[in-house]
Amino acid sequence: MARGYWLMKSEPFKYSWDDLVRDGQTYWDGVRNYEARNNLAAMKKGDLALYYHSNEGKEVVGIAEIVGEAYPDPTADDQRWVVVDVAPIVPFQEPVSLATIKADPKLPEIQLVKRGRLSVVPLTAAEFRHVAKLGKTKVPPASRGKKSSK
Repeated sequence: MARGYWLMKSEPFKYSWDDLVRDGQTYWDGVRNYEARNNLAAMKKGDLALYYHSNEGKEVVGIAEIVGEAYPDPTADDQRWVVVDVAPIVPFQEPVSLATIKADPKLPEIQLVKRGRLSVVPLTAAEFRHVAKLGKTKVPPASRGKKSSK
């Protein structure tokens, strides 16, 4: 099965890239938009996600891997809301700003811009690789069986 590519937004004052690195792994909770929830539910173990600092910074700062597929969000009373487990893979050598992404002619349809209010959006492989290249960061090969601890 082909690997999926995503972009996940987090406000750095709530949960930054450094927090994810410190923790080693976390579940991605708090999504309360149906479209973003459906995106979480579509994620598969081994998919990759660009880690985007929203509000403050407005830049892609790293690559994370989906290490556990969707299950009910333990922070929600409604079982229809889901989380996935994510782990940090590699920080960007240079963060890639929203302004850079918006101005790049190779990214005219990127969902970060088209669906800017969503906290989780799909990306094409080409978009993902291009943003990583802008960040001077190599996209890692497929996972070697990393398992979720949850």
